[in-house]
Amino acid sequence: MRRFARSVKHALRGVYHASKMEKNFRLEIIAAILVAILAYLLPVTAQERVLLVFVVAGVLVIELINTAIERVVDMLKPRVHPYARIAKDVMAAAVLIASIGAMMIGLGIFLPYILKIFS
Repeated sequence: MRRFARSVKHALRGVYHASKMEKNFRLEIIAAILVAILAYLLPVTAQERVLLVFVVAGVLVIELINTAIERVVDMLKPRVHPYARIAKDVMAAAVLIASIGAMMIGLGIFLPYILKIFS
């Protein structure tokens, strides 16, 4: 149990670091909170909630992986090497694609409920 508690402590320290140092991660956390509020306020189905949790968690996880890879690349190649730039750009692209996909799913779920309120 102590090992597990220590692992959780390290993981939370990683989340804290990312939220403190990474502006994009903070913005994604704000977006996640807004999605949670909308999912609570609107009558979304259980399946829609599961999908929302899945895509929000996916974006946050990919952002954390992006941050970790960027730090490792910075350690290994402090000067901007073309391969280092490509590695960073590809990870940024992964975050962008996941974010766009999550946004499209969110709009697809929330928009009908919001339009129903205003019609």
